[in-house]
Amino acid sequence: MHAVGLITEYNPFHNGHLHHLQESLRATGADVSVAVMSGHFLQRGEPALVDKWVRAEMALAAGVDLVVELPLPWACSSAPDFARGAVQTLTALGVESLCFGSESGEIDPLQCCADVLQAYDSTVVEKTAKLLRQGVNYPQARAQVVAKLLPDEVAAETLDEPNNILGIEYLKALSQLKSPIQPATIQRIGAGYHDTNIQTDVIASATGIRKKLAEGGSVENLLPAGVSQILQQAAIAGGVFSADHYFRLLSAQIFRNSNGLNNCWLVENGIENRLLSVAEKSFSLEELLVGLKSRQFTRTRIQRVLVSVLLEMDKSVLRQQFSAEPLYLHLLAASQLGKQFLAAKRKQRTIPLIQNFSRVYPLLKRYYGVESTTYPIALKQLQLELRATKLYTLLLQKYPGGNRNRDFYEPLRTKPPLK
Repeated sequence: MHAVGLITEYNPFHNGHLHHLQESLRATGADVSVAVMSGHFLQRGEPALVDKWVRAEMALAAGVDLVVELPLPWACSSAPDFARGAVQTLTALGVESLCFGSESGEIDPLQCCADVLQAYDSTVVEKTAKLLRQGVNYPQARAQVVAKLLPDEVAAETLDEPNNILGIEYLKALSQLKSPIQPATIQRIGAGYHDTNIQTDVIASATGIRKKLAEGGSVENLLPAGVSQILQQAAIAGGVFSADHYFRLLSAQIFRNSNGLNNCWLVENGIENRLLSVAEKSFSLEELLVGLKSRQFTRTRIQRVLVSVLLEMDKSVLRQQFSAEPLYLHLLAASQLGKQFLAAKRKQRTIPLIQNFSRVYPLLKRYYGVESTTYPIALKQLQLELRATKLYTLLLQKYPGGNRNRDFYEPLRTKPPLK
């Protein structure tokens, strides 16, 4: 049973994602699709539009066979760490192929960029740091340095596109981890990642769809039919992210923990002082983000800082997590075919796959051993996930009730894809 891995966020699942799913299966000849999906907080430092279970259900309804959560430290991180965690996850699951969307649509130029970044790693780091000191932000600084190292046949613009950038990091991670997974890419179609203008009735970016939803518009024609129904039900129930709730909870955390901000992951170079100062004068999340943005810190970097502050992501804990790897995986959704794949790969999996959190503690204790150095690191990964879930319930427009420790109570999504 050949499986293709998809590294995803599905925020929300739209027609472009459906195209990616179908073309990935076709391009790799795979029988089953396995999505590694971010949880409640995403790679660019944004809380998800709807919770991870709703998004997993959307994916299942559209035809994805298996949805596994990418643990928080990697899910809400820069492209290299995000890619590394996702590739580690897919490798641990026994997936044979990885297919990602890219602006390039060709694997060779992306592989060339990945090879250059690895071969000239120390040079890239040194020259990028020099540009950072001159006030250039990180993405632009690295692109400038690497462009000068690329062969003539590879366009420097390859490094400027967001999906290309992630694809290059996936290829680097595959090489660094010596993963047996074979990479493939398909060309991204429709609107660009950041494009908020919806100019087609079929394909729009997730950013544009979220903007239209926030404005009260209909997005039904931009999502697969079954997905649209699931999102509509979540919205009616109030299970949609509220920027105002986030701003208020975040502000409270900043003021409450003013003396401990510099202990949070990514809080450095005096940004804790700027954070306090701007928070005292801001009246919305957008005002806070605009006030914090600078030449040195991109908006994305600031958004990740804010998530770190909200969740009190301690620097020492995050360093420990990244020095290890994902130590368990949370299974969110599975079709019948997905369950068959899991059964076939059970003996090949290299880390625990957890569906029912009621048994998570004895499972981790038995797998790693209570005296091992790995067991406490696994527990801290678990604590971060549980904290993220509880706090995310406070960010919804309306919480429907029930125990906020939802990881222990939400069932595996198994609804078959709608025809």
